[in-house]
Amino acid sequence: MDIAVTVPQTFLTGGGEMGVRIAAQNWSLSGLGPIDQWPVSLRTAISMVLNSKFPSFLCWGPDFISFHNDAYTPLLGTKQALGRSFREVWSEAWDTVGPIAEKAYAGEASYFEDLPIVVERFGYPEQTYFSFSYSPVRDETGAVGGILCTVFETTDKVNAIAKLLEKEEALRHLNARLQHEAASHAADRDRIWKISHDVMTAASLATGKFTTVNPAFTETFGWSQEEATSVPFMDLVYPDDKEDVTENMRVLAAGAPLVRYETRVMHKDGSHRWVSWTIVPEGELLYGVARDITAEKKQTDALQYAEEALRQSQKMEAVGQLTDGLQQRIEAALGVTERAAALTHRLLAFSRRQALDPKLINANELVASMADLIYRTAGPTIKVETRLEGSLWMTLCDPNQLESALLNLAINARDAMPNGGTLTIETENITVGEAHAAIYGDLKPGEYVTVTVSDTGTGMTADVATRAFDPFFTTKPLGQGTGLGLSMVYGFAKQSGGHASIHSQPGRGTIARMRLPRQISLSNTIDTAATPCASSATLQGNKTAMIVDDEPQIRSVLVDLLQLQGYAVLEAGDAREALKILEATSTLDVLVTDIGLPNGLNGRQLADLVRTHWPELPVLLITGYAEEAVMKNEALPEGMHLLTKPFSMNSFTAKLAALIS
Repeated sequence: MDIAVTVPQTFLTGGGEMGVRIAAQNWSLSGLGPIDQWPVSLRTAISMVLNSKFPSFLCWGPDFISFHNDAYTPLLGTKQALGRSFREVWSEAWDTVGPIAEKAYAGEASYFEDLPIVVERFGYPEQTYFSFSYSPVRDETGAVGGILCTVFETTDKVNAIAKLLEKEEALRHLNARLQHEAASHAADRDRIWKISHDVMTAASLATGKFTTVNPAFTETFGWSQEEATSVPFMDLVYPDDKEDVTENMRVLAAGAPLVRYETRVMHKDGSHRWVSWTIVPEGELLYGVARDITAEKKQTDALQYAEEALRQSQKMEAVGQLTDGLQQRIEAALGVTERAAALTHRLLAFSRRQALDPKLINANELVASMADLIYRTAGPTIKVETRLEGSLWMTLCDPNQLESALLNLAINARDAMPNGGTLTIETENITVGEAHAAIYGDLKPGEYVTVTVSDTGTGMTADVATRAFDPFFTTKPLGQGTGLGLSMVYGFAKQSGGHASIHSQPGRGTIARMRLPRQISLSNTIDTAATPCASSATLQGNKTAMIVDDEPQIRSVLVDLLQLQGYAVLEAGDAREALKILEATSTLDVLVTDIGLPNGLNGRQLADLVRTHWPELPVLLITGYAEEAVMKNEALPEGMHLLTKPFSMNSFTAKLAALIS
């Protein structure tokens, strides 16, 4: 953004955010002296840096006092460079860049491309690559007064090229090996047919049999060519996959190819292999190439559930140890997963499709419990005040979502007061009449608990305030906000039967208000028992649990966890299978079921059916997304709790222990 400058500071014109910061900083105590006494050469160099479209910085004087433009700011990460010594800012990289900077200050320009540098921009070392030029800048006397640098981070490019070279090297090794093996085979057989590690087949639609298979078929599945071609190929299909394979045979018979079609093939030893097929029909013949993806399936499963495995107790450590290299990849994958999960939950909140766990709460108590967190979030320059109504009504909502909404509003208020101010949290009882309700669209007349967060910050214009609840809308700089915080607040309030609104004026601050319906009593609609603290709840063995989930890997992890806790565990892939098993079961202490089950019965319906036999059975419902069609935002019956994926093993254990206790 541009700034208004005095005549001596015209060199900052067009300097954006950094121009503002340079003008605002007190330079009297620095080695450069007051800004209006700076030499023309320094001002000219700073003007060039600030107005450059490329990431640029300037170091001035023997102390290398730093200046940079807005384009350079993202390269700093969490570092602050303005006015500080360049040596201090990049101290961890000084062994690499220091000699280059010293040469430039001695009058020798230089250029480096893709220079490897280890930096700590976010509190930890990271290998980066930069292309940059250092040029001496001379003062009025002709001596070198400073260093001008234009820099581009090339880390992504270097890493991409490295990966490409690795792939090319791997391909060269593969091609060399294939050529070597091909030379030793008989000339009457096609070389690729024999040396390929992928399965290759030819089959007849008319006979339903393989006409020939390559050696990789035998190597992968154990069946010799004679055995494979003497029986219908459907005999080699995994039983549970036969119906799907039959359907796809009709697709092939119609002349359409199959690409990356995944199915299971029986091995001669009785096990099975996952394979990915590419099959092309030609007349009544089918030509297929298949790749064994069993190991990839297992690796994908391991990565997907690594978080749960890594967070299990010491008893779960016996499941397996991961190497350091694989550990790094797992942590990176988990980081992406957690960020994607957080984004998904916020989008669900805005669309009012998140799975809520409503409880009867007193908003005053919730605000009081968050006071310390809000004080620390606001920071020392912001005064935090609370004005809580003495006899506040109770409201029915998800306390975790209300905490998240309140924290989002507090953070927005803090960000609107960069120079300090007052953040106020208020609660009050209000009655909304017919005329007043009409102002808020679909808000129903009635009694509401109001939670208000106000600030004395910069405020918003009318058009910005109108769009404040829109998803992905943000006025913050790139990388400093997702634009989903306020939209989550709005979605939570609406899904809870209430309303959220914002009133703001530029220079006069902002008032954000949530209205949540008053709840007089629960009337047996939800479990009124308080949830025990997770840290004091532990699973007790010698009990019987039923795990129902259509994803085998998730089911397997939960089964292993409970068995290590001493539980007898029954498991099923859908509701109908679970009911068959329970028909022969005399004892059941807890039911854990995914909500989204296939084959006609969901987890909530299963829970209701099971409770006809065990009326007080504890039930834990788990879900990976908002089950609006199933839950309809209704409160759960007593003894029935909800846990949203993704969750850690500690969270699962604590939730289950609390439910059983």
